[in-house]
Amino acid sequence: MTEAARENSRTAQISADLRRRISEGGFAAGTRLPSEAALSAEYGTTRSVIRGALARLARLSLVVSRPRGGWIVQAAHQTQGFARMQSFTEWASEGGRVPGGTITSRTVGPADAREAQQFRIRLGEPLHRFVRLRTLDGLPVMIERSVWAPWVAEVITRVPDDVRSTTVALAEAGIRVASTNHRIEAAAATTEDAALLGVRRSSPLLQVGRTTTTREGRLVELGVDRYRAGAIAFEIEAGQTVRTAL
Repeated sequence: MTEAARENSRTAQISADLRRRISEGGFAAGTRLPSEAALSAEYGTTRSVIRGALARLARLSLVVSRPRGGWIVQAAHQTQGFARMQSFTEWASEGGRVPGGTITSRTVGPADAREAQQFRIRLGEPLHRFVRLRTLDGLPVMIERSVWAPWVAEVITRVPDDVRSTTVALAEAGIRVASTNHRIEAAAATTEDAALLGVRRSSPLLQVGRTTTTREGRLVELGVDRYRAGAIAFEIEAGQTVRTAL
């Protein structure tokens, strides 16, 4: 193994260990990590390796570097992987966070060409839509915009505005969501986004487009989620295949 390969391996090991310590509460959100020099001594390695490990955590939005302030822990359990599908509520609860949400608007409107093609319905057929503000520990972090297949409309119209999980509501009606394809890209906050999330208009947001289906492949929902900066990071393991649609 070359020196560069050994250093990269050590960087990955230390990054994984620091991530574990953050997730287990060893370093609380909002606190400063030990200095690079202290971490170098603790792990018996160079400061360049420590910087590399911290940079990996920064890319996952777990820590942030502050000028003259060192490395600050942002929050634990902010990443979501693609190895298995999780709803927002499942992901947040598994990470020890408190998920919440409120449907801020409901509309019924005609299907456009793309929606008609995806749902295999006539152009202009009425579709139920809603906008939902999602929170973590009481703070607004994401706007969820959903368009629902006509065959699940009866269930969706019955869910209350403060429904904790539409996935659970569907399951209770015998509709079990089995898979979700994602398309991830950057987006600028609209006027509505800014008002709901408490950010400035045109602020950068992480946009995740979703197509949600049942185990049999029947389309349930077309969704677009917009996360405020620092709310979540998506992680893909090496060798994993991620299909995107939309």
